[in-house]
Amino acid sequence: MTSSILVTGGTGTLGRLVVKHLRDAGSDVRVLTRKTRDPERGLAFIAGDLLTGAGVDEAVQGVEAIVHCAGNFKGDAAMTQTLVDAARRAGRPHLVFISVVGTDRIPVVGVGRLTFAYFRAKREAEEIVSASGLPWTTLRATQFYDLFLIVGKAVAKLPVAPVAAKFRFQPVDADEVAAKLVALARGEPAGLVPDLGGPRVYRMSELVRSYLRAVHRRRVLLPLWIPGKSARVVRAGGNLVAPVVPAMPVGRNTWEEFLVARTG
Repeated sequence: MTSSILVTGGTGTLGRLVVKHLRDAGSDVRVLTRKTRDPERGLAFIAGDLLTGAGVDEAVQGVEAIVHCAGNFKGDAAMTQTLVDAARRAGRPHLVFISVVGTDRIPVVGVGRLTFAYFRAKREAEEIVSASGLPWTTLRATQFYDLFLIVGKAVAKLPVAPVAAKFRFQPVDADEVAAKLVALARGEPAGLVPDLGGPRVYRMSELVRSYLRAVHRRRVLLPLWIPGKSARVVRAGGNLVAPVVPAMPVGRNTWEEFLVARTG
């Protein structure tokens, strides 16, 4: 059944993939964007700003669901509150929110409060969504492969590659997260759904080494000990899909496949 769905952050890494999957599924899609763009078949761009509220009421008017991908560690809560307020005025659209695995486990205090501020921002936004009075669904996902591609490119420019000592990650393909969000948006509100991560857990050093091999670079890796309570929880696996058992949903596409596709 065709439905009208709004995507915030629809031009970002995740949002553009969500838009593609929605269009493939036959949905009429609106994208909230800061700049005016020409409409495409089945796709309308509405200029607006979630920080100021400009254009948001127009964007949410008449939609059946909202996939909320916009956000950053400074304005995540404020932007989510603006969206929720507008959605309440427009009716009761199904609000689907993307969060990050570990928001309920990683404390953002002391030495790590700046490094891990993203987790706190997502947690605050989660609470706004769950208390909104709207029908809602929240999916927590691990970090995307795209992030570690950026990290790899950055460290490849340095004579020595710094890596967080004993940090492990379970990165996931952003396209698989997008597909899951679309399935959730086209379904019934489900509250907090099971976490989604990639098919394998890697040490930070493994991710960096594999990127360097893929681009034929040699660098000495320098392990850095990250202090603080937040880092201690990450070293203990607080950022991973837990427990990692067959019953928990995990992506299929691997980091190695992603690297081949991106680096040749």
